[in-house]
Amino acid sequence: MVEHSDGDGLRSSEVTEGTDRAPHRAMFRAMGFDDEDLSAPMIGVANPAADVTPCNVHLDEVGAETVDAIEASGGMPIEFGTITISDAISMGTEGMKASLISREVIADSVELVAFGEYVDGLVTLGGCDKNMPGMMMAMIRADLPGVFLYGGSIKPGEHDGRAITIQNVFEGVGSVASGDMSEDELDEMERQACPGAGACGGMFTANTMASIAEALGFSPLGAASAPAEDPERDAVAREAGELALDAVADGRSPSDFLTRESFENAIALQVAIGGSTNAVLHLLALAAEAGIDLSIGDFDTISDRTPKIANFQPGGERVMNDLHEVGGVPVVLGALRDADLLHAEALTVTGETLGEALDRIDPPAIESLDADYLRPVDDPFRTTGAITILEGSLAPEGSVLKVTASDVDTVHEGPARVFEHEENAMQYVQDDRVESGDVIVIRNEGPRGGPGMREMLGVTSAVAGQGHADDVALITDGRFSGATRGLSIGHVAPEAAVGGPIGLLEDGDIVTVDVGERRLDLDVSEAELERRREAFEPPAQQYEGGVLRKYGDLFDSAANGAVTNPGAKSE
Repeated sequence: MVEHSDGDGLRSSEVTEGTDRAPHRAMFRAMGFDDEDLSAPMIGVANPAADVTPCNVHLDEVGAETVDAIEASGGMPIEFGTITISDAISMGTEGMKASLISREVIADSVELVAFGEYVDGLVTLGGCDKNMPGMMMAMIRADLPGVFLYGGSIKPGEHDGRAITIQNVFEGVGSVASGDMSEDELDEMERQACPGAGACGGMFTANTMASIAEALGFSPLGAASAPAEDPERDAVAREAGELALDAVADGRSPSDFLTRESFENAIALQVAIGGSTNAVLHLLALAAEAGIDLSIGDFDTISDRTPKIANFQPGGERVMNDLHEVGGVPVVLGALRDADLLHAEALTVTGETLGEALDRIDPPAIESLDADYLRPVDDPFRTTGAITILEGSLAPEGSVLKVTASDVDTVHEGPARVFEHEENAMQYVQDDRVESGDVIVIRNEGPRGGPGMREMLGVTSAVAGQGHADDVALITDGRFSGATRGLSIGHVAPEAAVGGPIGLLEDGDIVTVDVGERRLDLDVSEAELERRREAFEPPAQQYEGGVLRKYGDLFDSAANGAVTNPGAKSE
């Protein structure tokens, strides 16, 4: 327990101390706070609990554990809400345009409360994909002592004797369209895939970002993997509340522990576990908010030296709960540290270095585990990591691929099938018109062109469900889900809406994807491209006003994290 006698030195004393603050204290007393509370550190608990997604439906209970722990540790918890968008439910609809915007709204709203209410510290909760980066962006901006707390992942469902997740249901849609699965079987899968609360179970975006929070130092080691509906999640929530008070007492803020080395650790973990491509976007945004120099090319550099040692969905069959059973994220971090692939001296929110925290926890060595989804660094699934950055004439500022196939030197050449939006491409796939060798190009889905940079799990899953995961390429200036597998290349920059080469493609142009050479090129002469540039007219904004127009106008390039904070934009 942290001792606090008179509130001296606390930021919250601005609204709790002095004769002229009697009206302010009266407002607090209306909410049940007393003199002891008003002299204690005020900890804001940002909670996006909502009934719009199973990822967040249980966060009231998780938040209650944190609130109780703050009170028991001598703090004054102030819980407040913010939004969330269900990526899975909005997937494949116009509503998915709200997803990336929600990251920005979450960051803005939590920053505003921290600024306006003079809290001394923060515990921020996250469940669905954009909660995690949004909360951590807010913590960086506020630069207050605090902890990020993940709500945990869903337990897998079971169908036909095997574990399944939402990924299997999305891919089942494509299997039904191609006649390889009956509608009755898909109906059975639908009813079994999501048995309760928690984020999607594979190493998709939510679990990737929760794991990364440990590597960055925003969460204590071991915090990411406990399932949502497990008593251990309550223990993690209580630890977060206690740790927030410790951080306030010691004055530990994100600017005290976030460094370039922290971000290199996060990338190393991402590529070692086969994490979501969305983490590229979010880590770039977090680094921009923190004023730390990080480029999209750094992901390729770190991936080249870091082997992929874990095999989870979407590339494999295992889920986050499997990792939890053998020791969680620290098992992977420990293996990377022992191979000198981590900066062990990087600080964390606990006040320890990452190396000191690993020594204290002493996670088991991968070699000692009976876990076919984990391999030692010297005998990996792949000698390089799962994230590859492709550049070239089609993506001068880069694009992102998660390699889940065994062949790291894949070369795919084929004719472009160009679609202006996701819906048109999905219809093409659902009509069973996809041919081996196709390069499906979906454009005007970037941060500005979408606006909002939609994820397109529906299209990629339907293609995979029809048996084309390995012989068809998909390319977009939007995003692919963390559950995507196959040759799916997203974040193409510059995007079509600002005149990027992807906007100049025409049906039938030959596109080459060369994974080994890190290239994404189109076989069109420079003279022809120049002719097309001169004739190019950017598409009209779809929205005349409202939040989609506002954030669509503000988004920076995906190559810089698609941030909207003017102070965070980097060239």
